[in-house]
Amino acid sequence: MKTSIHPKYYPEAKITCACGNTFIAGATKEELKVEICSKCHPFYTGQMKYIDTAGRVEAFRAKRKGASGKVVSKKEKRQMKKMKKIKEDRERPESLTELRKVKKVKKETKKK
Repeated sequence: MKTSIHPKYYPEAKITCACGNTFIAGATKEELKVEICSKCHPFYTGQMKYIDTAGRVEAFRAKRKGASGKVVSKKEKRQMKKMKKIKEDRERPESLTELRKVKKVKKETKKK
């Protein structure tokens, strides 16, 4: 085992849970704070409750809400993409003089 590369080990580290339970265990930090322990975990307590870590329940609900929107088929997506491209082509200037006019108008609006 190499020397001086390993973190310091604390055999009596204090671990504090969000529910208020504290206990002693070995760790590489003197004090740890955890979100859930054996006193409040549903598996050990037998109670049904949601453990929401970092908003996972809300993220899941938002994801389901977004999925319930209108379903667009591949054919419709292709059609929409084609129409968008046609629209962009129609809006594009056809000659160099038109392009210069467009650029000139954009510069003037930026200055204002």
